[in-house]
Amino acid sequence: MRRLPVIRRLPVGSPLQILLLCCSFALAAYAGVRLLAGDWFGVALWVVGAALLHDLVLLPLYSVADRAVVHGLDAAGRRAWVMYVRVPAALSGLLLLVWFPLISDRVAVRYRLATGQSADVFLGRWLLITALLFGGSALLLAVQVRRATKRRSPAVH
Repeated sequence: MRRLPVIRRLPVGSPLQILLLCCSFALAAYAGVRLLAGDWFGVALWVVGAALLHDLVLLPLYSVADRAVVHGLDAAGRRAWVMYVRVPAALSGLLLLVWFPLISDRVAVRYRLATGQSADVFLGRWLLITALLFGGSALLLAVQVRRATKRRSPAVH
């Protein structure tokens, strides 16, 4: 006797998930059409260049930096502290990547013409935000270490 194949239900979500997914695809398609309408070659060149820059330059750089931090903290017996360095470094790097033209003063004249404001403040603000990120991370680490020290028995001290 031959068995009939079992028809499995497709792994789709709820109707609300499907509706939201269709809306997001429609929005992405609209944005793509609007973006590519002006200078499709320039946009395509920028996307390919950004991918190559990330994969060939930035990824090896921040991988080496991360390995150095992990190795340095591992040698000191503080491997659990790695995330307290990774998170503020990643956020600071992301801010630098997004705002690099203004932080580096490369588009200061264009920015002044478009907004009427000076672009001189971006470097100082990025440095301040970076300092706050690392300072907040150090504060969280100090609280965590303090809690761990309080939990230990007096014999360990």
